[in-house]
Amino acid sequence: MTISSFDDLLRSASEQDQPQRLLFVFTTAALPDDATDEQRARFESGRGGTLTPLMCVDKATDELSSFADLREESSRFGQDWDIVFVAAMSGSAGIAPTSAQAEAPLQGMVDAIKVGRIGSFIPFNGEGLPVQFT
Repeated sequence: MTISSFDDLLRSASEQDQPQRLLFVFTTAALPDDATDEQRARFESGRGGTLTPLMCVDKATDELSSFADLREESSRFGQDWDIVFVAAMSGSAGIAPTSAQAEAPLQGMVDAIKVGRIGSFIPFNGEGLPVQFT
């Protein structure tokens, strides 16, 4: 299945043989204080900068019905975000992973994003569309 939106990902996760828990790290884009003029121009055009984790959460697939739900829930925390990174944990024997089991992998995601290792996560923008980094 091609993932062309967050809702595609949610649908795909719900259709897996084993129940899934989705892991989310919400980030904000910023420009370093020592950015060059070229870096500033790229950032102002919507490219470049750094991504800083703001908040994270895990959800069973049945706790979300759409990207709009995720967006609305995240807005209650009062922090604007630019990109949300998503990963999935698979259950076993028909039992979904618990939030407690997701704590270490979620912290691992935060740590990986801080150092730019984002290749194993799916990033989505504020409209729920996948983002490709170049």
